[in-house]
Amino acid sequence: MTSKTQDAPTSAFVWTWLPDATDPVVAGRIDLDSGVHSFTYGRSYLARKDAIPIYLPELPLQRGVIAPVAPLQMANSLRDAAPDAWGRRVIINRLTGLKGDDARNVEFDELTFLLHSGSDRAGALDFQASPDKYVAREHANATLDQLLDAAARVERGEPIPQGLDNALFHGSSIGGARPKALIEDDAKKFIAKFSATNDTYSVVKAEFIAMRLAALAGLDVAGVSLRAVAGKDVLLVERFDRTRVQSGWARRAFVSSLTLFGLDELSGRHASYAELADIIRARFTDPQASLRELYQRMVFNILVGNTDDHARNHAAFWDGRQLRLTPAYDICPQARNNPEANQAIYIADQNRRSQLEVCRLAARHFLLQDEEARAIIDGQVAAIRDNWQAVCDEAGLSAVDRAFLWRRQFLNAYAFEGYAGGQPEGL
Repeated sequence: MTSKTQDAPTSAFVWTWLPDATDPVVAGRIDLDSGVHSFTYGRSYLARKDAIPIYLPELPLQRGVIAPVAPLQMANSLRDAAPDAWGRRVIINRLTGLKGDDARNVEFDELTFLLHSGSDRAGALDFQASPDKYVAREHANATLDQLLDAAARVERGEPIPQGLDNALFHGSSIGGARPKALIEDDAKKFIAKFSATNDTYSVVKAEFIAMRLAALAGLDVAGVSLRAVAGKDVLLVERFDRTRVQSGWARRAFVSSLTLFGLDELSGRHASYAELADIIRARFTDPQASLRELYQRMVFNILVGNTDDHARNHAAFWDGRQLRLTPAYDICPQARNNPEANQAIYIADQNRRSQLEVCRLAARHFLLQDEEARAIIDGQVAAIRDNWQAVCDEAGLSAVDRAFLWRRQFLNAYAFEGYAGGQPEGL
């Protein structure tokens, strides 16, 4: 039986940080009616000379109610700022005290999640009950030890003591399914990702290794580092949507590729890299460089076994007029029991097989010649092979996990099947 909140909210005010600003302004209001979340810009926001649309073409600067295009129930550019699986578990745990299967049966409206998640959420939006007074739902930074304890309690479905609740609360705004929270120092902000109790191998270290190898292979990726806290691994991922300036923290707006596609969650699996390439050619700054970067990311995901490359795991900065790829993130090798694998979205031509030959044949969509595509593929293979041991040493990866990941996720044999360049020597 599904339970719902009583007195669920029917509206929320959208606040935004304009480019280079350190304080938010109210942009408009979300109203819920019959399951549909419509948006209306505020008159004061429309009157600002520096006002920018939250995202075009979805939410243009105009008077009146803007309803989401069916089958969407909320504009994707607003939904991008909502918490996903992990953040929702935190909120359900905190609001209901329920645990285990009972917590899984709780159903909250999207506005509840927006209004009860932390304010330091991804991008440049926040959601408030008031149009006049902005109150950040944040607490003082906690130690990694405290955050680890809180994450473990949430994962077990246990109520969180008040002190730990405060420690983990502002991590509820960040999407994803694994335990995580937000950390900051004087100059940078980080997403802290923790190991889970049901991990059968070092998932945190595997992501660190993949991200480090991606950087060494020439990809534009978020910076990462590893910490050991209370005997557990913690991955710190530098946030690219925050910039420290003299007066505080500036926020950078971005939208997921799901928003670029104009698709809902269910239909997002039908998106493709080739379709994203079309959008880049039409709407991005420096499209040729972005196309090459996207192609590199697609190839690298296959080479390291990251089949979780769904539409929310690609994003673009939005400055009110133009789009530009964000650094790559969430490059997470996925466990696989069978050699065969498919990517979360299509590569091109309704083909999602996790194979280099499929990538090679799709090169034309990225304005790449065949020799350029082969050079990218072969160069990444060499970078992974040549840096593997050193990066594993950097991560302190055990011999058991090295054997588990090598040639199963990293440079898996299935990726090379049918590839015109063949499997390189030394593998």
